[in-house]
Amino acid sequence: MSQRLILASASPRRRELLAQIGIVPDAVLPAEIDETPRPGELPLATAKRLAVLKASAVAEQEPDAFVLAADTVVAVGRRQLGKPADGAEARAFLEMLSGRRHRVFGGISVIAPDGRRSDRLSTSMVRFKRLADADIAAYLATDEWQGKAGGYAIQGRAGAFVPAINGSYTNIVGLDLALTKSMLEGLGWKALT
Repeated sequence: MSQRLILASASPRRRELLAQIGIVPDAVLPAEIDETPRPGELPLATAKRLAVLKASAVAEQEPDAFVLAADTVVAVGRRQLGKPADGAEARAFLEMLSGRRHRVFGGISVIAPDGRRSDRLSTSMVRFKRLADADIAAYLATDEWQGKAGGYAIQGRAGAFVPAINGSYTNIVGLDLALTKSMLEGLGWKALT
């Protein structure tokens, strides 16, 4: 069985995370899918569904490779906080997260060359301190919020907003590494050394 690994994600954070544990995909092929949540869809269902759709779309193009796909959804209750469209939306997200707990759902899907698949969900709880207007304004000025689900990057300056987490830190960054490695190995993928 081929050991080629395709990462079905455009996220540079996911590539960086995988590299931390010695996994370097043979290719990066982002899936072109509609990532809009369905009406009434729970955040955890969105994360899992999008990961599965991404993996399936890329596996059709690369049937002889392992395909790894992921999706991250930040949620306050049932409300999903995607990637903010602009600074005003990023501000609204940070104001909503201020002084509260929220969940980060990471959907992960791996498809093996023989068609076997593994689909899992990682859940992390994040607690934000109460943010002053000055905290929010200073963070928005960094532009670090751009392209980040929920409008923040825990691995960056927003780490100062987070006094506590419960669950996988790497899931919050973009990919639960322990779960991902277990899923890959469970389907027979081995890192070439």
